[in-house]
Amino acid sequence: MKTLCKVFTAALVSVAITTTAHAQEKRIALVVKALGIGFFEAAAKGGEEAAAEIGGVEVIYTGPTDTTAEGQIEVINSLIAQKVDAIAISANDQDALVPALKKAMQRGIKVISWDSGVAPEGRMLHLNPSSNALIGNMIIKLAADHLPDGGDVAVLSASATATNQNIWIEEMGKVQDQYKGVNVVATVYGDDLADKSYREAEGLMKTHSDLKAIIAPSTVAIVAASQAVSDAGKAGEINVTGLGLPSEMAGHIESGASKSFAIWNPIDLGYSAVMLANSLIEGAEAGPGVEIDMGRMGKLTLDDNSEGAMSDPFVYDESNIDQFKEIF
Repeated sequence: MKTLCKVFTAALVSVAITTTAHAQEKRIALVVKALGIGFFEAAAKGGEEAAAEIGGVEVIYTGPTDTTAEGQIEVINSLIAQKVDAIAISANDQDALVPALKKAMQRGIKVISWDSGVAPEGRMLHLNPSSNALIGNMIIKLAADHLPDGGDVAVLSASATATNQNIWIEEMGKVQDQYKGVNVVATVYGDDLADKSYREAEGLMKTHSDLKAIIAPSTVAIVAASQAVSDAGKAGEINVTGLGLPSEMAGHIESGASKSFAIWNPIDLGYSAVMLANSLIEGAEAGPGVEIDMGRMGKLTLDDNSEGAMSDPFVYDESNIDQFKEIF
């Protein structure tokens, strides 16, 4: 009987230890615009890297099946019910998500936005992949670099409400006059859907007979536009550029549909988002002028809107695409 009691007591202790360890594990939700997008899947790898480095952290990689605010609101409400410790979200709409995220913060959940921002009242800080001004300049510079005599260019964006896309296009417009002869003739939206982006690219080529470049600040749109240009037999005639993933753009660099493009490393971005969320869970305060730890990426310095930039964008072309296409 004593032996049985000892075994029973040991079992209870074991259960208690297991339960306590599980309770102490921090859960950080990495919420993306939509599942099935390579850029965000690479970011998830970075998030897992950060979790392993920190220890005692579970990353919940989640998002809707399409790029809508409604889908993300459903995800947020589910995470609130699960009582996660932090939500790090790339927003489909900067304003529509605010009520749900305010509810999360009222429940003690730390909330940050990354990649595509949430209005300040709906988050504690925002992590920009790079400086908006630098990105805006980069995407038009990539087109202008291969247009010594200028020419017509068009923009193929994600959704009309995508915070980051709209800011980058606005910043691009501010510096457009620096690139003599480069004429932006249209801006269209593919909603981060491959088939719609492809059709929009086809429409641009049909509508603008003198089109020389398509600027696509979306990893989905740049691939779709490159394919549309190749299928139209215009590789080398129309240059597709913008923001893309090396693994997805390598073939289009080889075909000549794209001469160059840029992107920050999404692995670093996911890593940084999880690191920042964990810093807030551990007691860091977000606010103007504050520096918050991002692990191997250094510190994020917040501006008056509690926003900060991770790093500069990096250009990929035929000289380095093979080096990076196996990574992400």
